[in-house]
Amino acid sequence: MDREIVGQKLESLRRCLQRIETKCPPEADTLITDLDLQDIISLNLSRAVQICVDIGAHLISGMDVPPPDTMGQTFDILAQAGVLTAALALSLKKAVGFRNIAVHNYDVINWRIVHSIVKNHLADFTEFAKIAAKELD
Repeated sequence: MDREIVGQKLESLRRCLQRIETKCPPEADTLITDLDLQDIISLNLSRAVQICVDIGAHLISGMDVPPPDTMGQTFDILAQAGVLTAALALSLKKAVGFRNIAVHNYDVINWRIVHSIVKNHLADFTEFAKIAAKELD
């Protein structure tokens, strides 16, 4: 595991989360009608998910386990290794599902759900970052 790379990714994750927090409106209705806010939030949320997957892959590279086959499996492996709780792994896997929708346009994005993710689950990313930082030590 390259500690410098993981450290840089943790800083990028912090910036993404800060951008989301400062730009997410208090009410979902505002997000639904503001295309600029939608772009800022979806881009930074997608980046945050990708960064967590990348950090997870770095953590896994230092373990004696097979590499993940999917992005979501990254968090399963970390949970099985005792690095993450099962609940946090599940939450991050769900975030991968959002990322896939946002990046690949599989479905129309439900901005009320995105607003709920931001208001209720950004702490999952922060918790992951704290765990990853501890793993660096």
